[in-house]
Amino acid sequence: QVQLVESGGGLVQAGGSLRLSCVASGRTFSRYEMAWFRQAPGKEREFVAAISWGTYYGDSVEGRFTSSRDNDKNTGDLQMSSLKPEDTALYYCAAAPQRIGVRRTNEVQYDYWGQGTQVTVSS
Repeated sequence: QVQLVESGGGLVQAGGSLRLSCVASGRTFSRYEMAWFRQAPGKEREFVAAISWGTYYGDSVEGRFTSSRDNDKNTGDLQMSSLKPEDTALYYCAAAPQRIGVRRTNEVQYDYWGQGTQVTVSS
């Protein structure tokens, strides 16, 4: 089992920045791919970023968000810049056993989830 806890959400003005963190406990974190998803009210859960054998991003956040991780501390971060009102959502951290070369952008491909942290961007 892997337990994930997100933090760092809040209210920010458009154009601002925010940094989310995800702390993992349980099995060896370095063997897991870590991803970020988000879900706005009335919308489907959307892939944001993933980091494992490589790092890749959803089209809507490419160039604005940066995903990083520290395997020694069992943490992952999502640095969000140039935020827009449409970035408003509940942001989730997710994890799944690493598979080299496989890009996973669908929520069903991840086994473990945090409870989410709210990000609200005002215009």
